[in-house]
Amino acid sequence: MEMEMQTEEQDEREVSKPYILCIFANICFAGFPVVIKVSLDKGMSCYVLVVYGHAFGTLATALLALLFERKNESKISVPIIRNVFFLGLLGGVLGRTLNYMGLEYTSPAITSAMGNLIPCITFIIAVLCRMEKFDITKLDTQAKIGGTLIAFAGAALMTLYEGIAVISMHTQASHQSATSKSSVDRDWIKGSLILLVSYFSSSAFYILQTITIEMYPAPITLTSITCLSGTLLTAIMAAILDQEASSWKLSWDSTLLAPLYSGVLIFGITIYVQTLVVKTRGPVFMTAFRPLSTIVAATMGLFILREAIHLGSILGASLIILGLSATLWGKNKEKEKNPLEDATSQEVCEIQLEN
Repeated sequence: MEMEMQTEEQDEREVSKPYILCIFANICFAGFPVVIKVSLDKGMSCYVLVVYGHAFGTLATALLALLFERKNESKISVPIIRNVFFLGLLGGVLGRTLNYMGLEYTSPAITSAMGNLIPCITFIIAVLCRMEKFDITKLDTQAKIGGTLIAFAGAALMTLYEGIAVISMHTQASHQSATSKSSVDRDWIKGSLILLVSYFSSSAFYILQTITIEMYPAPITLTSITCLSGTLLTAIMAAILDQEASSWKLSWDSTLLAPLYSGVLIFGITIYVQTLVVKTRGPVFMTAFRPLSTIVAATMGLFILREAIHLGSILGASLIILGLSATLWGKNKEKEKNPLEDATSQEVCEIQLEN
């Protein structure tokens, strides 16, 4: 009896683990645009910032790999090296660099809100790559499609509609925020288009990450060599596009905090956490939690930056939660209906990879 109870508790922990990891990752993502924006506003080069971030991420994950995957027997083949190269290209050169460039032209709020496009884009790419089942007549597929669209609508509402201030800390932060927002309105379209390309690249990164972790089942080591690939590629890019030696100087302020935050917490720990999730639940499940970062960012803005929460934020957050619930419900329904088929597909995939 006790063994059965322990088994049930262990099963419950395994079921809840992906949810906890996704929530943790998105809390980390919520503070990321704010830290980066402060560093960029102080004059740090976006190209150099990407290099330092990947370099710190490489060191952090290499240490973790030595501690926890020292006995890793997986061999690095030519296809894995090819995939790691493209992971560095998609995640570092295109995804992260363009994200920083878009952030320079917009704001952390817009960047965080537009990040909710990633679940929609990832779902589309996964369907095109036949990694995600798509049958419009099935209720679970309709729920996933509707959920991602509703979440996107909520993020758009939070960005485009402000409304009256519902919750305020009675400071001048709201006025300062409004002034800052009005000053970047003229660059909003340019920055938004850059962010859009960035999020397409990030979605492709998640798809390729899912394929690669099946070929090389050592998530910490894979994260480390992915960061190393990003470091080398972005260093070449920075050397070509930013030839000022002063751009590489770090000080004991936000110019050091930003690469440490992005390198250790985002590129290192968070990407590793995402790798664990996509390995067990797939890229669509992982990216479905991305809208939570917008909600967390709004909450952080209230208590840390003393920014008011407006009606548009509340309505948008409600739609995001509704869309997230619908998407996860669809994923769970799909898993309940086709457990044997999913297992068979995984076995076929493993045989193909071995060959």
